[in-house]
Amino acid sequence: MNRTFVVRISAATLLLAGAWFAYTEKAYTQNNAKQAPQLAIHKIQNDLYWIEGDGGNVAVYVTGEGVILVDDKYVADYDQIVSNVKSVTNEPIKYILSTHHHADHSGGNTKFASTVEIISTVNAHNNIVNKKQSNAPEGMVPARVTFTEESDVFLGGKQVRAIYVGRGHTNGDAVIYFPALRTLHTGDLMAGTTPLIDYPGGGSLAQWPATLDAALKLDFDTVIPGHGQVTTKAGLKTYRDNVEKEITRVRGLIRQGKSQDDVAKVMTAEYGWMPGSLNMQWSLPGMMTELK
Repeated sequence: MNRTFVVRISAATLLLAGAWFAYTEKAYTQNNAKQAPQLAIHKIQNDLYWIEGDGGNVAVYVTGEGVILVDDKYVADYDQIVSNVKSVTNEPIKYILSTHHHADHSGGNTKFASTVEIISTVNAHNNIVNKKQSNAPEGMVPARVTFTEESDVFLGGKQVRAIYVGRGHTNGDAVIYFPALRTLHTGDLMAGTTPLIDYPGGGSLAQWPATLDAALKLDFDTVIPGHGQVTTKAGLKTYRDNVEKEITRVRGLIRQGKSQDDVAKVMTAEYGWMPGSLNMQWSLPGMMTELK
């Protein structure tokens, strides 16, 4: 297998990525589409590519009967996604497999839904319908086809599996598995250097390691994270272990009687969580309850 595109990141870069991912999840709309940053497409292997820049990583799988995408970033990125896909194939986009409901991964549904079949977990669908993302733009469009455990797409003789492996970032995260290419797209079950737990969206830090354990049982070598550079199965295992260490650290603080403000200071100093970030808004209150 071609492993040449697996990127190794320095510790300094990881720290910067962690600070960035303590994040804002900018809600781009059609009115400020001109502000959307430039996207770039890269080949991973064979007919599999990924589009980076602005929002979550998009996987592009080319078949002789059409293209399968994983996620579609913000609505403002629609034109660039289409342009990047056309740069590698003349085949039309037929399916989008959504990893979860957040607008930086599913915002493009708004424009793709009229021509493309979008598939997600039923929980991701419901989270969009019920407006679970507090900073999402208006007009988010959920998938029309949903599943609870697994949905497989067969197109042009190729198979892609969307699998629900448990709670973590949200209650509706799916990992997307390309069995022939031994590649896994994790969505935000792996992103940055520290997990963002969307408790309002049903996320769970306590269950996150077990969820990744289920994903790690699949047979793959290459990992496309929700944000950041393409990595390896070993990289995902390290991320999983770091999540478990974070649980132990925070649970210890809570059981010592530390207040939410005390824990917030530790999360800023040790994990790069910024004041006012979604980590502080979504994750911290939930952790104080879940890990006590």
